[in-house]
Amino acid sequence: MFLEGKTKNYKKIDAHAHIGVFDGWAKLSLTPEEMIQQMDAYNIEKTLLCAEPNTLTLEAVRKYPDRLVGMFYANPFRGEAEVEDLYDYVQNKGFKGIKTNPLHHAYVADDEIMDPIMEAAKDLHIPVFMHCGHPPYSLPWSIALLAERHPDVKLVMIHMGHGHGVYIDATLKMAKRYPNLYLEMSGMPMPTKILEAYKEVGADRIMFGTDAPFHPAAVEEMKVLSSGLTDKELEDVFYHNCAKLMGI
Repeated sequence: MFLEGKTKNYKKIDAHAHIGVFDGWAKLSLTPEEMIQQMDAYNIEKTLLCAEPNTLTLEAVRKYPDRLVGMFYANPFRGEAEVEDLYDYVQNKGFKGIKTNPLHHAYVADDEIMDPIMEAAKDLHIPVFMHCGHPPYSLPWSIALLAERHPDVKLVMIHMGHGHGVYIDATLKMAKRYPNLYLEMSGMPMPTKILEAYKEVGADRIMFGTDAPFHPAAVEEMKVLSSGLTDKELEDVFYHNCAKLMGI
C-alpha cells in the first residue's frame, strides 16, 4: 500500500482532543496517561487539550507540560464569572486558547451570549475553537456570522462540518469568505476536502486533529495522508499550521 509506514514520517500537533469520562451515548473515557500513549504511537508532539471541568485539563497540563497545551472550555451561560475564569486560566495558568461547543451547551453559535467570550479572546490574543456541523446550534453559517461580528478573532471550525456533505461544503464556502475562519478536520469523512481546503481556503488555515477519544487517531491520520497533499503540504496540516496559529 502506498501509504504504508508513513505514520512516523510526520510529526504532528493534535489540534483537538479531550480527556475525561463520557457516559450516556458515548460510553468512552480517556486518561492523561492514555493520551500520552496515543501521542507517542502516532508521533504527536503536542495536543491541544480540553475537558470539563477545566480543572481536569489544568491537572493534566501540569503533569505533562511539554506535551499538553491547555484550552479553556468555555460555557457562555456562566456570563461574567466565566470570563473572569478565562482570564485567570490564560494569564495565570498558561492556557493558550478557548474551546466552545454550542451543541453541548445549547446555544446558537452566533448568539450574543458568545460576545463576551469573543471579546476576551481578542483582548488576550488567543483563538477560539468551535464545534461545527450539527443543527440547530453549530452550523457553519451561524459560525460565519460570529466570525463576521468579531473579525479580529481567529475562529476555528472544529470538524469542518462533520459528517454532512452540505455542511462540509458550507464550511469551506464560509472560510473562503471570512479570513479569520480556520478549519480542523477531525470527524469529517472526506479526505479530498482537506486538499480542497488547503488549496482554496488557505495553506495555513487547515489543521489535523483527532477529537480523542471520540475518533480513532489512525482514521484521522489516514484521512490526511490519503488527501492528495504533497509531503510539504502534509507537514503544514499535521504540524506547522497549528503551531503557527497557537504560537507554540
